Amino acid sequence: MTNQNIKLAKFAGFCYGVKRAVDTVTELKRSNPDKDVYILGELIHNNYVISELQKLGIITIGSIAELTSNASGYCVIRSHGAAPEIFEELQKTNLEVVDLTCPDVKKVQQKAIELAKSDYYVIIVGKADHPEVEAIYANARQFSGKVAVINTPEQISPIKNDLKQHKKIGVVVQTTQRITTLNEIMAELTPLAKELLIYNTICQSTSMRQQEAVELSKDSDLMIVAGSKNSANTTHLAEILKNTVQTIHIESVNELDNYKNLIKKAETIGITAGASTPQIIIDNVIKYIKEE
Repeated sequence: MTNQNIKLAKFAGFCYGVKRAVDTVTELKRSNPDKDVYILGELIHNNYVISELQKLGIITIGSIAELTSNASGYCVIRSHGAAPEIFEELQKTNLEVVDLTCPDVKKVQQKAIELAKSDYYVIIVGKADHPEVEAIYANARQFSGKVAVINTPEQISPIKNDLKQHKKIGVVVQTTQRITTLNEIMAELTPLAKELLIYNTICQSTSMRQQEAVELSKDSDLMIVAGSKNSANTTHLAEILKNTVQTIHIESVNELDNYKNLIKKAETIGITAGASTPQIIIDNVIKYIKEE
């Protein structure tokens, strides 16, 4: 048994939007056992949760094309949101649409639409291939052709002249982005605009999670970040912490076997987790360390 000091972050695990999505989908299936429940894309970025939903008979599909012509029941829009045309396509099916887009993500979509309608060149700070960003982009593009996704300052170069000519630049941010990324991009955009309107739409849960993890790391010899490698907010947590302390990013407790020496050497271990990490994974990490 270990005598190590283990500190768990208060803001670790499911955020409000994720908990709402998982609870709603689970209850939807339990209340309607004879009806099919489809989720368009992974409900959240966590393999354990997706597996548990499958055990309940909930079906994850990659696209509407995977549905049969006579499919019925429910189709869930995940917490990341979806493009307007997705909703339009679903209206043509026999499925009842359950929109579980995170309320914070909805706000970003709305801000992007407002900027597009007001003739701003819309910049979305985030990863272009992330489903949340794809949905924000699609919503803004309904009203303007001047929309771009930027994840690094270097990505501004191809549209630099266009931005200068347009003069009005509006900015929204992927909810799980790092504030440092936003600041770096803003430093490059500021000289290009006559009018610059910024909506810092990084969600409060993400900000608090990142701030708390950094504070926790200051008193820790080792930080463990639990959560999916394809979860944006989880990978950002790990990236931030690696700047200050030895950090391990794992998806499942089994991966800790690869870091036994690091864990044994550490006197104080801090643990945090992404917004899509279920409590059982966090509990298993703590149990593993205590039993080492």
